[in-house]
Amino acid sequence: MIDSLKSMAKQWRVLLVLFGLFMCVLVIAWKLSALHVLEKDFLQVEGDKRTIRNIPLVAHRGLITDRNGEPLAVSTPVQSIWVDPSELVHAPEVVGALATALELNPDVLTNSIANHASSKFLYVKRRLAPADAKKVLDLNLNHVGAQQEYQRFYPQGEVTSHVIGFSNIDDVGQEGLELTYNDWLSGTPGKRQIIQDRRGHIIEERQTIQPAEPGQNLSLSIDFQLQNLAYRSLKAEFITRRAKAASAVVLDVDTGEVLAMVNQPSYNPHNKADMTDFSVLRNRAVTDVFEPGSTVKPFTIVAALESALFEPDTVIETSPGWMMVGPNEVRDIFNYGTLNLSSVITKSSNIGTSKIAFEIGAEPIRDVLQRVGFGEVPGTSFPGERGGVLPNPRRWSRIETATLSYGYGLSASALQLASAYSVIADGGIRKPVSLLRFSEDELTQLPRSQVISPTIAAEVKAMLETVVDSSRGGSAIEANIPFYEVAGKTGTAHVVGDYGYEDNLHNSFFVGLVPASDPKIVVVVVINEPRGDEHYGGQVAAPVFSQIAAGAMRILNISPDEIPTQNLLSSSVQ
Repeated sequence: MIDSLKSMAKQWRVLLVLFGLFMCVLVIAWKLSALHVLEKDFLQVEGDKRTIRNIPLVAHRGLITDRNGEPLAVSTPVQSIWVDPSELVHAPEVVGALATALELNPDVLTNSIANHASSKFLYVKRRLAPADAKKVLDLNLNHVGAQQEYQRFYPQGEVTSHVIGFSNIDDVGQEGLELTYNDWLSGTPGKRQIIQDRRGHIIEERQTIQPAEPGQNLSLSIDFQLQNLAYRSLKAEFITRRAKAASAVVLDVDTGEVLAMVNQPSYNPHNKADMTDFSVLRNRAVTDVFEPGSTVKPFTIVAALESALFEPDTVIETSPGWMMVGPNEVRDIFNYGTLNLSSVITKSSNIGTSKIAFEIGAEPIRDVLQRVGFGEVPGTSFPGERGGVLPNPRRWSRIETATLSYGYGLSASALQLASAYSVIADGGIRKPVSLLRFSEDELTQLPRSQVISPTIAAEVKAMLETVVDSSRGGSAIEANIPFYEVAGKTGTAHVVGDYGYEDNLHNSFFVGLVPASDPKIVVVVVINEPRGDEHYGGQVAAPVFSQIAAGAMRILNISPDEIPTQNLLSSSVQ
């Protein structure tokens, strides 16, 4: 009996255990059913939050090219290494391995990660070459990844740096046209969906949610061959003269497009880390203004001819080479004696233009200067572009009238000077200047205004040809170009110091039109504060003009005015 009861109790215990196991299976089955049916959507969302990520697709900036399609700024793909600080703050061995791979200071990297311990993302090194980034990724370090970015590259380096500028590490324009047209050049980032494991490694790329749209391209008016030529010529003179600064501008007479714009000193847009003098970033041809000196005299002559009080052969007495205007002295370099209107330009006589100004008044001269663009911003939208100063006092004193006539008391940039002379070169027509290349349709719609009579413009242009004519005593014979006629004007202006004009500091200028028979380009050369015995525009700036203009004739394929007979005979024999 007792044995029977023990056997039954043992059976019940087995049945109870089996029942318990069965109930556990039922509970598990119910829970699995609930998870798969009732809580499926919630769990799916929570799982996706931990494994699926939307990461940005970076869009590259648009290409910047010269007028012929040569690249001046391009974007190249690079990789940037990032980490998850919230995870690595407790993984010093990973931080140490990463620092070694990236050649970083381990202590500095550890501190940086600790300072961002609450963040999920931190760049540790940016803009690595793809091959270098791959070496890091191949280490398969937890919570370490790479993000594709783009780095700006400038094939012409310092030759075009002042015009193009540069972008920062986030590919945002900081200087030059990169800044001006940042919105145009910037692309629209996209998004892609990926699956990551708990260590932050990408397991699968699921889909592109939004494709990245690259920025739009920008075609400049610059001709990179002419830009290179102008840069080399200007730099050589800048070094030779030990000048403070220098600028040169080449302007297309027919379109108003800037074909070249260079400055000294310059900088390398790829290496700005050690830069201490940020003034080198300035595009001086646009942002710096100066008193243009004798380069203003042709516009004084325009005002004289418009007044009908003067003709090209009107005689002006400049002896004895100086005169007093109140307590102030106006002086020529030499005593030129009796000059006609044309010779006033040839000899660059301050007394001659002053006497003209006394006769016609300052307002007509100022009116001409305003019509050709002095005192107005050129309108290229370049950052820091300046319009200079064109005075307009209620009452002009005699000395103010005199100094205005030969280029003191006002200020202008090199680009303004080029634009003003293009009016004379193009028969008195003024047009806007541009750093962008115009399309054929845009050229037909350009606003053009006749601001000077074609007859007067032609007469003044003929006077400017005498400046480079040695037989007529021109002051800039070094501006001549073989086989081409040249028209131009020198300028030399004292620099203002702390206590007025400095006797030994000058700015030297030359503005030239070539070929003079039918001008195609205007070239402006500015040398700021050259050192040495020579400082006149005809000595310092004219030779640079000659080099740039001669090369431009070849590059632009402009036919010469004079073809040597010997060359013609050689061609006929062949």
